[in-house]
Amino acid sequence: MAGRFEEQRGRVRAVAYRMLGSLGEAEDAVQEAWLRLARVDAAEVENLGGWLRTVVARICLDILRARASRREELFGPQAPAEVHADGGGPGPEDEALLVDAIGPALLVVLDRLSPAERIAFVLHDSFAVPFEEIAPVVGRSTAAAKKLASRARHKVRGNPVLAPAELDGHRRVVEAFLVAARGGDLDGLLAVLAPDAVRRADAAALPPGGAPELRGAGSVAEQTVLLRARARFARVALVDGVVGVVVAPRGRLLLVLRVTVEDGSVTSYEAIGDPVRLRRLSLAVLDA
Repeated sequence: MAGRFEEQRGRVRAVAYRMLGSLGEAEDAVQEAWLRLARVDAAEVENLGGWLRTVVARICLDILRARASRREELFGPQAPAEVHADGGGPGPEDEALLVDAIGPALLVVLDRLSPAERIAFVLHDSFAVPFEEIAPVVGRSTAAAKKLASRARHKVRGNPVLAPAELDGHRRVVEAFLVAARGGDLDGLLAVLAPDAVRRADAAALPPGGAPELRGAGSVAEQTVLLRARARFARVALVDGVVGVVVAPRGRLLLVLRVTVEDGSVTSYEAIGDPVRLRRLSLAVLDA
């Protein structure tokens, strides 16, 4: 049984990580599943992969519910998105690879789902688990499990306010901005910024002594280059229905950039780091 469990460990850990967004918690969930497996008769487990997936999903659901409860107790309904963060620095290589494989923007959006929505969505949309198997995990009927996944899918995809062609054009501009920011490419930033570009930022998003507002492409580009270390964690996302940026080291939301694009240039962007403001933003994933 131990050998069969080891064969399943990688896949079960992948399920747990998508559900929890934390490698440490995912490892704990997998270990708890092993302890539970050791207490059952091996002859009763016909489909070990399915059994482990179900048990890990239930363990993850309990962890997510406990996490949500702690947030409410500590911060109320406007809990900071960084509650689970551990300083925002790069993590171990294996976790970094998991984040890149899943996508930091998706992890940020998944963290905004209810525990049951997240479990139903991950099991069905990521691992093709039938709703008949999902229903008992979340303690709902099959129809209710389908609704949970549907609501989660709608939140993950968001509601673009632009037509597809315009959204694609804005995305190309914002991605060019990010490429230049990550590379510290001043000329590249000047090429994508409008001459009268404006950068605004709240206090939580500013370095000590930073100006809350900068005007002019030169000033905005110079300040953006100084923040290139953060830019490597930045990815495009849907922010309040338009193309913006999330900065999420190891999938933990740190900053959001609300970007305004006009005539093929970035005319302004606002850096938001205040936890209360972050929770009020509508964030979704842009399809590749």
